[in-house]
Amino acid sequence: MILTIETFKNKLLDSAKDIKLNLSNILTEEGSPDLSKKQIGGIALASAYSIKNTALIGAVLSEFKSILSEAEINAAKSAATIMAMNNIYYRFIHLVNDKEFSSMPTNLRMGVISDPGVDKVNFELNCLAVSVINGCGLCIEAHTRGLIKNGVNKLGMQSSVRIASVLNAAAVAFEIATLQE
Repeated sequence: MILTIETFKNKLLDSAKDIKLNLSNILTEEGSPDLSKKQIGGIALASAYSIKNTALIGAVLSEFKSILSEAEINAAKSAATIMAMNNIYYRFIHLVNDKEFSSMPTNLRMGVISDPGVDKVNFELNCLAVSVINGCGLCIEAHTRGLIKNGVNKLGMQSSVRIASVLNAAAVAFEIATLQE
């Protein structure tokens, strides 16, 4: 059964009251300043795919499928997938702190970053959110620089990160609620 955001929220326990309230707010233009509804949907979907919670993915899709094109849905999948690879690789490069590793060619294909099939700023916002979820400092820095270069202000980037953080917490709260059943 595919849940809506509302039914997903209703499954969360009282211990997740803050997360329920944040979830109600964060997926709106008022709650995510300087992002369009399409950007919010793409970021939320990329985040949900990255978090790998099927109930959350279904709820986000049901909320945004009417405003996201097939290309934008595919871009959310691509952002989650390519960042799953890049965030691991570049987190290693960052944490190993060895200049020789950082100067070596990656030999990893990542063409979707240069040609995501959708607006590059929107794809970059998706990638920032996923990189935050996956905890890759180098990728977070790179996507932030790219967004600034493309004219995205810090409030829009913060909104992207807030969406990722709330959806991550919502997935944890959902799993906790499921354990209680």
